[in-house]
Amino acid sequence: MTTDLAKILTAAARGAFPPADGGVTVLPPASPRDHGVLSFTGCAYVCADVSPAWVRDRLPPGDLGAPLSPAFLAALADRTGRHVENVDLLTVAEPLPGPPPLPLREAEGADHPRVARALRHRDGVRAWITEGGDGAGAAGAGTMVTGRGVAGRREIAFEVAESARGRGLGRRLAVAARHLSPPGEPVWAQVAPANAASVRALLAAGFVPVGAEALLTRAPF
Repeated sequence: MTTDLAKILTAAARGAFPPADGGVTVLPPASPRDHGVLSFTGCAYVCADVSPAWVRDRLPPGDLGAPLSPAFLAALADRTGRHVENVDLLTVAEPLPGPPPLPLREAEGADHPRVARALRHRDGVRAWITEGGDGAGAAGAGTMVTGRGVAGRREIAFEVAESARGRGLGRRLAVAARHLSPPGEPVWAQVAPANAASVRALLAAGFVPVGAEALLTRAPF
């Protein structure tokens, strides 16, 4: 079984998952920023500078949910001097050919709020703004961000202004992100499970759930 996180993610994006054998594998973080826990069906990866023995001592045998439990994540955060962020649903989609199906204007500068937030976790961050493409949205109705996140994977995030919600703009932004991705390169999106609107938008845009993850950051909330 490979222990290269980038290869694990690439395989999962194509439907080839690690064995669901209850295993928990400790991997070195792909970068100083990429600390956290990644879980697929029946297996998990702890990406942190900790020993396998330390992890085993804190996980009840046979408890498949334990690596993403509050108790373990709190212990891991304390051990690494970091903060636990959301336990997110991890989704992925293949790129689509051709231009995006709605007009996008690139936002310049790192002072854009979405760019500033994305820079905590990603490299090469770019942001696009749309008025919605249907003549109904106000200026800046939707924002979509791309960048390189965990293990260099291509990640996206999007946000719809309250005044423009309920018209499918989130779905169209997620589809647009697939058109902006290079051929052959999967597009990843993390979303809090409670954010039902974004979950529905991603599913409608062709993103497929593959697992869950919790990232640890040095920055305070």
